[in-house]
Amino acid sequence: MLLDEAPQRIADIVGAEVASLYLLEGEGDELVMRGNVGFPDRVLGQVRLSVGEGITGTVIECMRPISVTVAQQHLGYRHFPELGEEQFPVFAAVPILGRSGPLGVLTVQRGGNIPWSDRDIELLVALSASIAAAVRHADLIDAMRERNPRRAGGGTRKVTLPGRPLVKGRALGALAALRRPPARATSGPGPDERRRLSAAFDLAERALRGFASRASRQGKEGSFLGTYLEIVADARLRGRAAELVAEGSGIAHALGQVAREATRAAARVSRDPFMEERARDIEDLCDAVVMLASNDPRATLPSKAVLMGDQLTVFDLLVSARAQPSGLALTARAVGPRTSVLLKLLNVPAMVDVGGLFRWASEGDIALLDADHGLLVINPSRAEISKLRRDRQPAAARTRPEGKSAEGPPHAGSLDATDFDAQRRRAFELEPVPGPGDAEPERGTGGRGET
Repeated sequence: MLLDEAPQRIADIVGAEVASLYLLEGEGDELVMRGNVGFPDRVLGQVRLSVGEGITGTVIECMRPISVTVAQQHLGYRHFPELGEEQFPVFAAVPILGRSGPLGVLTVQRGGNIPWSDRDIELLVALSASIAAAVRHADLIDAMRERNPRRAGGGTRKVTLPGRPLVKGRALGALAALRRPPARATSGPGPDERRRLSAAFDLAERALRGFASRASRQGKEGSFLGTYLEIVADARLRGRAAELVAEGSGIAHALGQVAREATRAAARVSRDPFMEERARDIEDLCDAVVMLASNDPRATLPSKAVLMGDQLTVFDLLVSARAQPSGLALTARAVGPRTSVLLKLLNVPAMVDVGGLFRWASEGDIALLDADHGLLVINPSRAEISKLRRDRQPAAARTRPEGKSAEGPPHAGSLDATDFDAQRRRAFELEPVPGPGDAEPERGTGGRGET
């Protein structure tokens, strides 16, 4: 892959200890480090510079190479403490030029005090030309992508969308949008409605206890799961829902009424932010309990899909995760401390701040989610798919913890997804739901989804 191989080869050719690829993205005004050798992997997709910012941004602004013996002494130097680049002061950068303008910057660094020679700079310029052809096809700049618009609803055009990696890894699968239960319940109460409601609450509580225990390792940011535990164990909330069911309401209608009452109560307390947030949490939890009790097919997701959405909530931790997604791609609206905690608990490759996600992606498209570099490739080439499969097979065998299935991450605390559904079936005495290996391919995926 270009972003992995090019920096390593360039470092070997010129004798650099660090080589980085910065690509222009968005409206062509931001440089993002997408490829590197020599720095920690976690910085990919996180180090960002505006055009004209730092030495690297100045290279794009002036459209010429810059070479300095001590980068920290340059007037335009921008310090990133997470890089630890003080040990590599000898710095050179050249622009990566396309047919109609700059595409990015190639930088090299090494220790010592011997500057890069003119011949080294000429070699870097020549090497950048070979990189430009591959970068140009990625269409990371919005204006370039717009020249050949893709119609919504599917297609075969390859599109690469940049984002911020949050949980490292790579995933392949059909795209599917996160969804919620329908706003209105269309069916009345069923048999044993009160027992099913109680069992759903108990199952949600057990799952949340497991997740809250794991989230406690993330410190204060994971404390919101404690609030959900308080809600799901609240005897008044459970009692009110059971009362409505006893009066003849279905589970969905009863929990919807409970959520509306919580919202009205919050509105009466002078728009108190805490009460408003708690009301939203109650509504989110009620949606999850509805799904655990009814398994409404309208909110069922295809298994092993790359899920996409505007936000992630505890509902997804309890319900969407049972589809064993291979990865998650979220828009800029999902950026926040809760999102980070939830994605780490789901433990699948994940990206946030994916620009133009719902404009360029459609359900059923095959997607390669590269959360190592922060790129979502829609309709990847056969070569990219084959390479991912080759790379992942030995990696999966090496990194899989002892006793853990390769089918997907653990969900519902200490339970894996199979145990989670098994407990649900025992609680409700339901017929077994076909597992991921038994399910028919979703329409539009061609059965090509893969973790």
